[in-house]
Amino acid sequence: MPLYPQLILDALAKVQYPGTGKNLIELGMVEDNIRIDNNKVSFSLIFKKSNDPFIRSIVKAAERAITTHVSNELDIKGNISVIIRPAALPETEKLLLHVKHIIAIASGKGGVGKSTIAANLAVALAGMGYKTGLLDADIFGPSQPKMFQVEDARPFLERVGDRDLIQPVEKYGVKLLSIGFFVNKDDAVIWRGPMASNALKQLIGEANWGSLDYLLIDLPPGTSDIHITLVQTLPITGVVIVSTPQEIALADARKGISMFTGEKLNVPILGVVENMAWFTPAELPENKYYLFGKEGGKRLAEELHIPLLGQIPIVQCICESGDRGIPVALHPDPITGAAFRSFAENVVESMAYR
Repeated sequence: MPLYPQLILDALAKVQYPGTGKNLIELGMVEDNIRIDNNKVSFSLIFKKSNDPFIRSIVKAAERAITTHVSNELDIKGNISVIIRPAALPETEKLLLHVKHIIAIASGKGGVGKSTIAANLAVALAGMGYKTGLLDADIFGPSQPKMFQVEDARPFLERVGDRDLIQPVEKYGVKLLSIGFFVNKDDAVIWRGPMASNALKQLIGEANWGSLDYLLIDLPPGTSDIHITLVQTLPITGVVIVSTPQEIALADARKGISMFTGEKLNVPILGVVENMAWFTPAELPENKYYLFGKEGGKRLAEELHIPLLGQIPIVQCICESGDRGIPVALHPDPITGAAFRSFAENVVESMAYR
């Protein structure tokens, strides 16, 4: 069978960029340089960011598509090159240039343990040796100061170059900032959307985050001005969606995923973490009781073709440790420690391109 570039393009049209519903051809990701030499095929794929978490998986998917839909005798492995061709950056995206990966932790609804997940992921990453920061962007319900036992901390300004910058609080190897440091912990924050968005911009752009491997952003639940401000202000690497297995939570998680992957925001979904996946009593560590349904988060990930990054059980010590300000990921507990360690490793793996 004669081999034409169009056959390659037809095969690549079957490869979707995760979370967008669009294929590589529709997104204009295939460079017009397809070369065919006998059975050897080579070309380039275009990505906008060097830290795009899907580079490796898309390259492998492109290789599979060509061998599956054109010919399995083609020499394609290792012949797809990657071109980074960023769009012109607005001024706001020039923030945090020394942060390698910015990951938003989001949920479609409240009460699914998003802040607990964010705190423990930050601690787990720091424990793995990564320079980690955590921004509590839940302006109206900041909880990270309590989870890190630093409610009474008051960040100070320090002169850096020609600017006075807010110094994040450091605890457990994590740099932390929250609006909770600047308001009375017992008072409600009653701000209109623009005021809340401006406060978030200050915590991002007027803070001395320094050099970080990961900056996690604990978002408020739902969909709001805060989410739009965040995406417009920072080059987000991707989003981790937190949900329980319960159908009502999964319905809202779908809405959150739709918001981030829509044309207005267009941010990659790194995957889903299923919180409260099952209950395990301390005295019966081998038992699992599915209080909110079984593997709903796993089904959601499979349905939307995104990774399941972790399944975190309900264990009494998670709640107690959070209330005491000592995230459970600090402890080598065989149940919770292993769950959060595996979750953190999967997040790191989603960032990797080798």
